[in-house]
Amino acid sequence: MDLTVAILFISLSRPALGRYQDRDQSGIAKTSANAPPSEARVDLNHATIAELERIPGLQHTWAGRIVRFRPYRTKQDLMEKGVVNSEVYDRIKDFVIAHHDRQ
Repeated sequence: MDLTVAILFISLSRPALGRYQDRDQSGIAKTSANAPPSEARVDLNHATIAELERIPGLQHTWAGRIVRFRPYRTKQDLMEKGVVNSEVYDRIKDFVIAHHDRQ
């Protein structure tokens, strides 16, 4: 019975996790206050290299790496997977988001 309740709780709370994707573990926003709204950000999982190159401070080489190492759960995966270094991440973090395909 307890296992069933736990599974039910996890499955019901999972959709809500996406709402806090742009926050760290302490609940602090990972982007600055002047970041564009999420609908205006470039999607790491679906953007072309040309679309990624329009992000200020992102060069062709880094855009290619982002495409090559897809998919991403969150934009922090860029750092955790070693796709970009901290300097590049700090330049682009306000302009990107990682959307998931709906199944």
